[in-house]
Amino acid sequence: MNQIPVAVLGATGSVGQRFISLLDNHPWFKVTALAASDRSVGQAYSKTCRWVLAEPMPDYARDMLVVPATPESFEAKIVFSALPADLAKELEPQFAKAGCAVCSNASSYRRADDVPLLLPEINADHIALVKEQRKLRGWSGCITTNPNCTSTGLTIALKALDDSFGVKKVFAVSLQALSGAGYPGVSSMDITDNVIPFIGGEEDKVEWEPRKMLGKLNGDKINLADIKFSAHTNRVAVIDGHTVCASVEFSQPIAPEAAIRAM
Repeated sequence: MNQIPVAVLGATGSVGQRFISLLDNHPWFKVTALAASDRSVGQAYSKTCRWVLAEPMPDYARDMLVVPATPESFEAKIVFSALPADLAKELEPQFAKAGCAVCSNASSYRRADDVPLLLPEINADHIALVKEQRKLRGWSGCITTNPNCTSTGLTIALKALDDSFGVKKVFAVSLQALSGAGYPGVSSMDITDNVIPFIGGEEDKVEWEPRKMLGKLNGDKINLADIKFSAHTNRVAVIDGHTVCASVEFSQPIAPEAAIRAM
């Protein structure tokens, strides 16, 4: 089959690198453009990128020349955005106006009423918001977002439990790896032999995002799930992979075995 050309925005950062790795030998997509800041534009990707992932840089990306993060810089109409939130808020609408489908890792538009916060395993139907988004904003492209890394795993588990028993309250404690802080991330002096018991901005995301993802599509908006959340987020000295410890209150008594079967 003919592969679909795609671009990666913020290609030199750690999230951009993860996109590039995941898209290597993808059956549907072919990366045809790597976009980054002016500092990297015009250089071969391997020369300007400090690769931080454990796996090697894919061969296809090594000699690609980095282009500016503007819609005029490439022809791909699907864009994977690894831009920081402040830049994403400014630049992603420009790509949507130019007819691109923007798949954003940033938090900038997750709370917008007309922007789906997609976790396809549980809320693929929320993609219908794109039609309303195009009508409201007058563009032919779209912006879709993915959730915070901690919200993702937690919400997948909660979906199965909520469908089966009805979830009322969630108390969640996260143990989040260093990879979640990006590169260069957390100072070694801070994290060595230590736990950092607060991650700015994370608790609010973990308490709100699952309610949107578990909510019901109602015409041109999502009705947030009626679930109360309390979250405490911690940075721990683990390289990669987050852990969430959650206590869940249901609308009915259930046995642990029933919860296991539901998941």
